[in-house]
Amino acid sequence: MAQTSLCGASCMVMTAMLSGLLLAHSSKSRMEEMDQTEETSFLAQPPITASTTTAPDVASALAALKAAQQQAQQFSQKAPLPPPAESSLVAPAPAAARNVADGKESSGSVLPESPAAASTASAMTSTESAAATVAPPAARGLAADLMALLAGAKLKPVDENQSNQSNQSNHSDQTAAQKNLPTVKLTKQYVPIDKNGVVIAYKTAYFGKVHVGSPQPQDFTVVFDTGSAHLVLPSSACESETCKLHRSFNETTSESCYPIEHDGTPLPRGEASSHSVSITFGTGKVSGTFVRDQACLGGSLQSDGKDGCTFMNVVVAKEMSDQPFSLFHFDGILGLGLEALALGPGYSFFGQMVAQHPAMQPRFSVFLARTDQGESSISFGGHDETKAASDVHWVPVAMPELGYWQVQIQSVRMGDVVLDDCADGGCRAILDTGTSLLGAPRQAIKSLHQHLSRDVLLAPQGTGFGEDQVSPEAGKEAASKDCRLLGNGAPLTFDLGPGIPGIVMEAEDYFRPKPFNMTVPGKPGAWKLSCRSLLLPLDLEAPLGPRTFILGEPVLRKYYTIYDWASRRIGFATADHSDDGVGEGAVGAPDASSMVAGAPLPAVKNKDASSDTSTQKISV
Repeated sequence: MAQTSLCGASCMVMTAMLSGLLLAHSSKSRMEEMDQTEETSFLAQPPITASTTTAPDVASALAALKAAQQQAQQFSQKAPLPPPAESSLVAPAPAAARNVADGKESSGSVLPESPAAASTASAMTSTESAAATVAPPAARGLAADLMALLAGAKLKPVDENQSNQSNQSNHSDQTAAQKNLPTVKLTKQYVPIDKNGVVIAYKTAYFGKVHVGSPQPQDFTVVFDTGSAHLVLPSSACESETCKLHRSFNETTSESCYPIEHDGTPLPRGEASSHSVSITFGTGKVSGTFVRDQACLGGSLQSDGKDGCTFMNVVVAKEMSDQPFSLFHFDGILGLGLEALALGPGYSFFGQMVAQHPAMQPRFSVFLARTDQGESSISFGGHDETKAASDVHWVPVAMPELGYWQVQIQSVRMGDVVLDDCADGGCRAILDTGTSLLGAPRQAIKSLHQHLSRDVLLAPQGTGFGEDQVSPEAGKEAASKDCRLLGNGAPLTFDLGPGIPGIVMEAEDYFRPKPFNMTVPGKPGAWKLSCRSLLLPLDLEAPLGPRTFILGEPVLRKYYTIYDWASRRIGFATADHSDDGVGEGAVGAPDASSMVAGAPLPAVKNKDASSDTSTQKISV
């Protein structure tokens, strides 16, 4: 969980951690402490401003815009002319998502920008500061000049009806386009967590390549994160040891880059915003300022520089916390959350991509291979039907004004037992590609552990060769079994509503690999081996609330998920792992026989036989 704060130069940023990851609880159980140690998350909160700025100087903005345009014309043959401020090409929001866009209040002191009113002229004549000051009427003439300048740049606003028609392409067109979907291969990384010199768990994250700037693009690796909404890259001005571990963005070498204010107002080259943003994640923190530039999918050598590119606002980090950024290989984060999570529409990579490429189907899709041998990927402009083993079932986004890809949960069942906390249909779940575990409300954790646990072996009279005793050899053999492959766990089902198949998690999806050796209460000397669920306890405050789940890597591996930007809905299909392709392997992957929490799933020879625990060596 993260919080985004915006401050002036003299303002001290103070952020509150709302995630269960970093809250101190002296009564945590050993199990909960281990759950939190193993987690990686980049879930973010909507921006909160903490500064009082005056209305933008439209005359200065116009002068800066002209200067930026003149600079851009110098390399117009090498790169397309960038939209000079937050683009007027804003993807139309559906009626269900317009309560914020139409100006109703949301959490935080600033209303998210309206997609219908996010033109560059309005960006110059209004401010998104805490005071929400509107420029004086005298500046309106300059705004007209600004619009004339934009017309000279030949920017064509999106016709909403035309855009909707192009987005409703027929099935055959979608199938044909699947072969050419802009797709980024994802690499998985394991980071060992040790205690007293012993590895007790692995944190994991998936990342892929992007490149930013022109005419000489700069390559980066980023987490494609559905739980946040900004592109964050280390700045070349960052002097911390953590920043030096990663590739940094040098804005002075990109001819298409220019500095902006937080609201998208362009600034002359060499200047910097008077504001800075602080984004506090559940497992880290970055602080930085703002630029606008071209961002493209994939490495610079693989990209065609067309369909996978968009001009957008970027957060360049001047500070990055050691955790988790010093542990992982990726350089930054590319947020794919809805616009309400961002400082403005111009910061939304996919929102800007859809607006600037109106022929593109406004969807992206995520596929995670079952094992490290396969190839994981994220595709833009639709989905690949070959990765789905079932029909796609669509579920509307719940409360899209919050900016999260979340769905309503009608009930949660552990086998035949209904979880009381969600029995009234009031729970929700966030689909988050930046979270490595299945997260559950803290108040529901005890019940979930209780009903999902399964005993592997019971020794009523302890270890030995007598009656009701278990021999050391039998105990050792039972302790070597992988709980994820025993097939004796109750299904964990998230009911999505009538006529929609639920999200069903099996033992392989939620069990820790190694059975726990536990004492039996009230029976001296007795012990048992028990398979336990691996869940992340959550403490989420309003507006998300204490009954919200986070569906991270385990769910995204089991299901092929499709995110429909225009219709504000999520598609679920059982992922087809019959042929995951051949990937390049994972970074830092443990041995295939590892039984540590977070270790990779074994490659089961016969996945239809749940009791078959034979594995194949995973080459990395």
